[in-house]
Amino acid sequence: MAASTPLRVLIAGASGMIGTELQRQLRADGHVVTTLVRRQPKNEHEFAWSPESRVLDFRVLDSVDAVVNLSGASISRIPWTNGWKKQILESRVHATRALAEAMGMASTPPRVFVSGSAVGIYGDRPAVRLDESASRGEGFLADVVEAWEQAALLAPEATRVVLARTGLVIGPGGAMTPLRLLTGLGAAARIGTGGQHWPWISLYDEAAAIRHLLTSTLAGPVNLAGPTPATSDRVTRALASAMHRWHLFTLPEKLIEIGMGDAGRELLLSSQKMVPQALLDDGFVFRHTTVEQAIDALVTPNRDA
Repeated sequence: MAASTPLRVLIAGASGMIGTELQRQLRADGHVVTTLVRRQPKNEHEFAWSPESRVLDFRVLDSVDAVVNLSGASISRIPWTNGWKKQILESRVHATRALAEAMGMASTPPRVFVSGSAVGIYGDRPAVRLDESASRGEGFLADVVEAWEQAALLAPEATRVVLARTGLVIGPGGAMTPLRLLTGLGAAARIGTGGQHWPWISLYDEAAAIRHLLTSTLAGPVNLAGPTPATSDRVTRALASAMHRWHLFTLPEKLIEIGMGDAGRELLLSSQKMVPQALLDDGFVFRHTTVEQAIDALVTPNRDA
């Protein structure tokens, strides 16, 4: 598909932070966006589905060029009870399988399927440069992401499948919400040693990268992360600086592990120096190349050109 050709794009998980920005950018480029909703559709651009039951009218897939899957229960909800861990896994696998199976039944399946994925596949890998060739790691999230990606690969052979592995999205929601709240209250803190790498990407570049992947030839795993890796200390200090707050405290690793369990270890203390090698090699140009630029754009939106 040529980059200048208007596309018909179907989005699952369109109401979330990433989905909302992606819709904005796609429509600004002249593309036609339709969405899957779990309620009664309100207009001709919405279609009902039940991902938990893997119920989706496959005929919806006959009329689109591309599908973007952003569905999944939040991993930022704490604590990770056994019930919530099951929801994190099943919400992703069931939704993705429903889409892949519907594509397989469509008479003209979409040409590209960009399915959400996550940095969790790499596990805790201190000091290791993680491009798309890196092996999977260990842990709950690694298990979840592997099952999630395998579900996406059930799409028909005629459909190019992209696994968009994403980390911390610097935007007005998700994991940034509690960080901004604590920083605003003057409680910005180093998390653990502060030396663990947090893969980050600005919300604008997350959506722009997905747009790029719709007309690219890339397939398989693609890392969606900013081109300049940053430690967690750099992230929290940049946020404190942008919000004009102190950064004086340290949140000890032991306290995080006691208070948050697996969620704390895998979300806050894991180190993943993920690099977007495939995107860079494919010519994608980032708007925000450092985490400081991404945070400035979040805190002071009108400063972003």
